[in-house]
Amino acid sequence: MSGATVDGTTGPALEARSLYRFFRVGDEETLALQGVSMSVQPGELVAVVGPSGSGKSTLLACLAGLDEPDGGAVTVGGERMSHRPEPVRARLRARSVGVLFQSGNLVEHLSVEANIALAQQLAGRDDPIRPAELLATVGIADRARAVPATLSGGEAARAGLAVALANDPPVLLADEPTGELDAATEAVVLDLIVDATRRGTAVLVASHSPVVAATAHRVLTLTDGRLAS
Repeated sequence: MSGATVDGTTGPALEARSLYRFFRVGDEETLALQGVSMSVQPGELVAVVGPSGSGKSTLLACLAGLDEPDGGAVTVGGERMSHRPEPVRARLRARSVGVLFQSGNLVEHLSVEANIALAQQLAGRDDPIRPAELLATVGIADRARAVPATLSGGEAARAGLAVALANDPPVLLADEPTGELDAATEAVVLDLIVDATRRGTAVLVASHSPVVAATAHRVLTLTDGRLAS
């Protein structure tokens, strides 16, 4: 992956400019993001840390195009993600952004290999990576036909990562990917994420884990919706 933008120039794989996001409940307004600007280069692992409620999950949702910022914009490989119709965002996300959330990104009634095939079908790839190859890479080739409910926590984390990487995306976004794992399994999953950066993937991980922060190339601290200077 070269990290080239749509016009052929080299730039960040992922960039956010002055993101604002607020939520209103009755007369109460919460500013979840307040002018957040950041970027991730190809092959870079960036960790976003901060207390619960600091805006980490909101930031990742906006970066993935799953939520729209109220101000500012996100670009992926130089192509704007924000403030476009949902079908356009969905196509860009399927093609260019792997998403791994703590709550899981597996369809419960499908086998692991079928989840991978579905992600590839949504992206419309002409030359998809074989599911067996992906599952071998993450070390669960023998669980290809298992459904998510039968997977252990570590197997589910690896299966979710395989789905997130199914289309060899230039960007991987992960929200607490090791939050429910023991130390040994966390180390394995982190090694797999680091391997993705070596292949050129830009990775942004939101996490409370000091191990994740220590592994990252850069650490960004988010507090009350603002990045620490």
